[in-house]
Amino acid sequence: MYLFFVDGRDIGEETARITGPDVNHIKNVLRMKPGDKVRISDGESLCYNCVIESFSEGEAVVKLLSKDEDGTELPAEIVLFQGLPKGDKMELVIQKTVELGIHRIVPVATKRAVVKLDAKKAEARVRRWNAISESAAKQSKRTVIPEVSPVMGFREAIDSAAAFDCRLFPYENAEGMDYTRKILSEVKPGMRIAIFIGPEGGFEEEEVIYAKERGFLPITLGRRILRTETAGLALLSALMFRLEK
Repeated sequence: MYLFFVDGRDIGEETARITGPDVNHIKNVLRMKPGDKVRISDGESLCYNCVIESFSEGEAVVKLLSKDEDGTELPAEIVLFQGLPKGDKMELVIQKTVELGIHRIVPVATKRAVVKLDAKKAEARVRRWNAISESAAKQSKRTVIPEVSPVMGFREAIDSAAAFDCRLFPYENAEGMDYTRKILSEVKPGMRIAIFIGPEGGFEEEEVIYAKERGFLPITLGRRILRTETAGLALLSALMFRLEK
């Protein structure tokens, strides 16, 4: 069943309105008609099974059949702090981590990041990245749209995760896999988990020291060196299998 995101203010007690580009997609691309069933979400917590009642100029009216209680969200809040990668790799990271269940993505400007964004470019990129997140959320039938936050500096990003229950810092010089397995075995539903991934050039030593001082746990992801766009996906996949019901 296709999923569409709607403004929570457009969801009533018995019906809801779908507006914007999705209306054209429903009518002219999917060729759906009154009587066809869809799912809608307010992008935060509410999700409903619905049936299309009618179309008018620029909107579709759907009847609410039942609240979708099953959901598709992981039972933990996982935030990815991603060191800015080169080219369009950030788009890949966003698309795939949204599919895997990430809660939020924070782009981080580290010392060795090749990409340097001024305020204007950063704002435009963040808009595009959020559009990619929404598209991936629709494709994977998420009930929320993970936010891609504005770009943060390294120390600001580390400090913003101070209250998280678990702070993971994949690092090539970390201890062996037994330690990683031990840390991951302690992850439980309901936790807030931060994952911090470095850019292509890795972390400066002073960045590693600062992260350790703030409670981040350096872990290894194996004997092979993973690319920046692979490391977060590998760790998030391990957490998904640990947490998924």
